[in-house]
Amino acid sequence: MDNLTKLLVDLGGDAELEARYQSDPDAVLAEYELSDEASAAMKKGDLEALRKLSGLDELRLTNSTVKAYR
Repeated sequence: MDNLTKLLVDLGGDAELEARYQSDPDAVLAEYELSDEASAAMKKGDLEALRKLSGLDELRLTNSTVKAYR
């Protein structure tokens, strides 16, 4: 699993991580060592880019946080 996919799955299942992402997205993105393209897509909430970069088809926006559902 690549770092972006891991982040998306983790955000979908970890309320603490989601809260940290909401308060300081740059810190969380840095922890996952995302590419510049993936980081930009996360910050914009660009679902099409995130679907393409992660390979996950089941992405949804919830309260401005991208969620991954398995």
